[in-house]
Amino acid sequence: MAEKIISIPSFIEPVRIDQVGIEERAARFTKRSIKNETKLNGLLLALNMIDLTTLEGKDTEGKVKQMCYKAAHLHDAYPGLPTVAAVCVYPSMVATAKKAVEGTGIKVASVSTAFPSGQAPRNIKISDTKFAVAQGADEIDMVISRGKFLEGEYNFVFDEIAAIKEACGNARLKVILETGELVTYDKVRRASDIAMYAGADFIKTSTGKINPAATMPVTLVMLNAIKDFYYKTGKMIGMKPAGGISKSKLALHYLVMLNETLGEDWMNNHWFRFGASSLANDVLMQLMKAKTGVYQSKDYFSVD
Repeated sequence: MAEKIISIPSFIEPVRIDQVGIEERAARFTKRSIKNETKLNGLLLALNMIDLTTLEGKDTEGKVKQMCYKAAHLHDAYPGLPTVAAVCVYPSMVATAKKAVEGTGIKVASVSTAFPSGQAPRNIKISDTKFAVAQGADEIDMVISRGKFLEGEYNFVFDEIAAIKEACGNARLKVILETGELVTYDKVRRASDIAMYAGADFIKTSTGKINPAATMPVTLVMLNAIKDFYYKTGKMIGMKPAGGISKSKLALHYLVMLNETLGEDWMNNHWFRFGASSLANDVLMQLMKAKTGVYQSKDYFSVD
């Protein structure tokens, strides 16, 4: 069966990014003063925005169940804590995760489309996605074909995202750009626009397998793309910086940037996520410090 071809709308024009300007603006968000009460609320919000993740070849059902237990029982360390937003696993582990978080309100996300490389035929990527959805995935995190994108095959990338969106059914689609491989801010902006117009519900920086992963300037470029898309279409798109965000202080800087760029409507886990499992432990340590006055050792918190 021939692949359905959908051309990129002619109004998606390349946008040039001022590198110096975007980096200076991103740096200014790290200098905002945050009061203690605001910091505490920010930490709770950041925790509720995390996609707790295990994406290793050595993943087992036991490892996934352990991660899901942690996701659902953060309040054991600190009563009243929110849960994380979602757990993210490979398609083969979706059914295990779905059962483990049943009744908690935690979403189950699954990577697909030959994650992390994206190097597979489209029919395999579609099958991968449909399998994950059939197993119960609420969200799909797909990777774009970076090789095709870098060759200028923008229609190919657009068509593929549209095909995966169709395969998602009712599951929300997060499109991973792998910004560390796109190199320039102009390319990041171009990929962001293609993804959104092709049907992405979220755009996401990275797989976490490539360095550099998420950075504040790259995320700001993507947030600005979301803002422009919203002004043109009236449609909200979510954002997920992933990889390299392991400290609470940095997460708070991201939330300041989110609020000042997109506003209050995006300040919840329906529209913003952190792909940063190690961040959860640091947030828990900071919250316990706020509660008890002393830091607990990181050994008090499970790694996964």
